[in-house]
Amino acid sequence: MNNRLLTRAGAILAAAGCAFVFTACGSGGDDSAEESTSSEESAPEETTEEMTAAGEFGAACSAVPADGEGSFTGMADDPVATAASNNPVLSTLVTAVAGADLVDTLNSAEDVTVFAPTNDAFAKIPAADLEAVLADTETLTGILTYHVVGGRLAPEDLAGEHVTLQGGTLDVEGSGEEFTVNGEAAVVCGNVQTANATVYIIDTVLMPS
Repeated sequence: MNNRLLTRAGAILAAAGCAFVFTACGSGGDDSAEESTSSEESAPEETTEEMTAAGEFGAACSAVPADGEGSFTGMADDPVATAASNNPVLSTLVTAVAGADLVDTLNSAEDVTVFAPTNDAFAKIPAADLEAVLADTETLTGILTYHVVGGRLAPEDLAGEHVTLQGGTLDVEGSGEEFTVNGEAAVVCGNVQTANATVYIIDTVLMPS
């Protein structure tokens, strides 16, 4: 009796083992299909990351460093004044912000939009006038805070009238990837992200009325 039970149990185990072997053999050809499926499943994630990283727009974006702290990826990790200080395109702005003692103010602000003039934008101002402005803290503070708007403005929300930290308003016109501010400053690299701000780099310094 015991021998008969052992024999039947052995047969069942053998059959199960055989079934496992056949299943494994049959799925051997499916390994590549599974790998292919895994690759296909991971592809959309890579695409999404690429799309997210490509949110910036504008001809002047090519002047931003490709890597390092001054790159788009590097800037995204730092608050706005620190991020700008690592970007050589904005070195004159950084000097002005430091001169007006606004570094901590901008770095500690929550969710703002900054219209950041390039070095070339400051170069449009006659040297004597620029030097005078940089030496006048009150005037400089008014000009710089006029470039800052509360809240992060996405490109689709950019057009319209916005109240600045200086208290005045600025008017943005355009759509898609073409925008002007107050009818004079063009956005040359937009939708740049920092830890606490969305930045639109512009080609002209804005002057409050």
